[in-house]
Amino acid sequence: MGRTAAFCLAEENVVDNLVLFAREDSLAKIEGESLDMYDAMAAKDISIKIESSCSKENLHDSDIVVITAGIPRDAGMSRSDIAIPNARIVAEYSRLVAEYSPNSIILVVTNPVDVMTYVALKASGFDRNKVFGLGNHLDSLRLRNMLAKHFNIHVSEIHTRVIGEHGDHMVPLVSSTSIGGMLLKNYALDGTIDMEGMVKKVINAGSYVIDKKGSTEFGPAYAIANIITTILNDEKKILTVSAYLDGEIEDIKDVCLGVPVKLGINGIERIVPIKMSDNEIDAFKSAAEYVKKETDIVMKTLK
Repeated sequence: MGRTAAFCLAEENVVDNLVLFAREDSLAKIEGESLDMYDAMAAKDISIKIESSCSKENLHDSDIVVITAGIPRDAGMSRSDIAIPNARIVAEYSRLVAEYSPNSIILVVTNPVDVMTYVALKASGFDRNKVFGLGNHLDSLRLRNMLAKHFNIHVSEIHTRVIGEHGDHMVPLVSSTSIGGMLLKNYALDGTIDMEGMVKKVINAGSYVIDKKGSTEFGPAYAIANIITTILNDEKKILTVSAYLDGEIEDIKDVCLGVPVKLGINGIERIVPIKMSDNEIDAFKSAAEYVKKETDIVMKTLK
C-alpha cells in the first residue's frame, strides 16, 4: 500500500520531495520503486525529487509523515488480530518522527487504524491536531461509490459519511445522506435500497479485496492522497478521519474515532459537530466503547 500511496502523491503534483522510508533489508526494492516512479512522472511532465532511505536522518523536517508500516492483514483476520505487534511498530516510528521532525503532521494508515492513531499520538507527544488516521475516509468513499452504482448516478452527486470505527463498528450517517441535494429518504421513494446490506458490503470490502488479490492497494492509496492533498493545498475540506476526541461529540473522550474534521495546512482545524438519529448515536457510542477497550489493552501492553 505504501508504494502505491507514494505513486498517487507523486502523480498529484503537490509534493516537491518524497522520501520512501523502509527497513534496510527492503532498501533495494524501494530504490527500484523510486526509479520506476521517476519514469512515470517523466511521462506526465511532473518534476519531483523521490528519495529511498533507511536512515532516520532522512525524516528530518518532513511536512507530513505517513505511517503504513505493520503486519498485513490476511484473509480471515480481523484488524484487532494485528493490534499489539503493529502498535509496537507504530510507536517506534512515531517516536522517530517526534525526534527528527517535531513540526510534522503524522497520518496513520496501519491497522487497526483507530487504535494505532491513539498509539501514535501518545508515542509522539504531538498535539492532537497533528496526529490522525485514515479512518473512515475510505469507508465513506466506498459507501458513496455503492450508492452511485445503485442509483446509476454520478458519484459527485452522492454526499454521505461513515463515522465510528474503521471496522465492524462503523456507523453510516444515513439520516444525513443526500443525493443531488435531496436527503436519501426523500430521493429513494421506491424503497428498493437495502442500506443494511450495503453497509455490510462496506464493512467487508477490505476483506473481500484481500481474499481476491492478497491486499488492498488502490482504494487506500488514493484516499491517502486525498487527505494529504487537502492538507498541503490548505483546502479546508471536511473529511472523515480518525481523530482524538475530548468531548466534542456525544461527550466521548480519550479515544480516537472516525469523525468529520476540517483539514488545512496545520492539520485538524476543527472537529465538526454531528446531528445524528437516535440509532446512529447509540451505534457511535458502542463504537467508542469498543475502540476504547481495544486501545486500553494495547496501551497496557506497550507500557
